[in-house]
Amino acid sequence: MSILIAAVSLFTAWGGSALAPQLVDNNPRLLIALNPSNPNLVLVSNQMSTAWFYAIGFFRLVASDPFNYLIGLHFGDQAFGWVERRSRTYGPFVRQFEQYFRRFGVLIVFLAPNNIVCIIAGGIGMRARTFFLANATGTLFRLILIKQFGSQFESPISGVVDFIAENRIWFLIVSVGLVGWTIFGEFRGDNSELQSLRDMDKAVRDESSGTDR
Repeated sequence: MSILIAAVSLFTAWGGSALAPQLVDNNPRLLIALNPSNPNLVLVSNQMSTAWFYAIGFFRLVASDPFNYLIGLHFGDQAFGWVERRSRTYGPFVRQFEQYFRRFGVLIVFLAPNNIVCIIAGGIGMRARTFFLANATGTLFRLILIKQFGSQFESPISGVVDFIAENRIWFLIVSVGLVGWTIFGEFRGDNSELQSLRDMDKAVRDESSGTDR
């Protein structure tokens, strides 16, 4: 179940990236529900009410984090091996990062609770209560900063949104093309997040089959 949720989160993020030029002014709520990246959150920060911004942004940002944490908790040290092999960003230095994580894990989860960080938090056995508290407060802090940034720079941000709207078709062509290329690479490559999720799902199934016998 955790792996399925992580995969769904990945696909919805791709959808949000592809449709961002269409949604940024027409349906900002749907945009951040699909992909609450920092640029998307900044662009919609003045396009919707404060209540909706925090409600949707918070829920979507933390929605998959518990499941990634459970993946790490379930696989333990094996999760570090997957990260090491699959993640281009974290892979080359994941073992060194693990040492820092054991010392400063709470701060890292607070500042950057992305998918890999949540998996590593589970992998090192961080207490669930500690993880969820750091994750929730860090996410809220992030949203507050982005909202304040949006308020301070409302005029230039609105100008960017208007520019995207005026040239929507070209931005859509580029965004759909980039996402399409990303998906193509994910399905073709062995060193991809999607492949990593497939491998984990296979491992869980094999483990379940072995238990049943």
